[in-house]
Amino acid sequence: MGDRRHDRSALMASYRTPLSRARGLGSAKHGVGVWIGERVSAIALVPLTLWGVFGVLRLAAGDYNFAVAWISHPLNAVLMVLLVALSFWHMHAGMRVVIEDYIHVTLNKTGLLLINLFVCGLSGALAVFSILKVALGGGAY
Repeated sequence: MGDRRHDRSALMASYRTPLSRARGLGSAKHGVGVWIGERVSAIALVPLTLWGVFGVLRLAAGDYNFAVAWISHPLNAVLMVLLVALSFWHMHAGMRVVIEDYIHVTLNKTGLLLINLFVCGLSGALAVFSILKVALGGGAY
């Protein structure tokens, strides 16, 4: 009986060794917040995307003046800005996860993360600026 208990103890110790070596290398305690943020933005994008499809179908039937009048309506302008901003933020978050998970060379990872940030940020800012310019009466450039 003593030998059997010793064997179990040695077996359990062998399972704990990799865990003890990995302590301190696990989660940085920020992954859950990122995960929840991605899910919240995805849920918010569902009704916004449905509204966006409805809006595009309405705009397809009208002319330029109809489109300017449509986007000049405050509710449409706000919802369009939310749709664009959340879409670019969600794209940035998703690409960040892909880069962090699949790119293992630190310099490449850092460069791609910066490119992702700048492309998503600049594209989103330009889109929001364009929507606001038309909505606030600036018209086409």
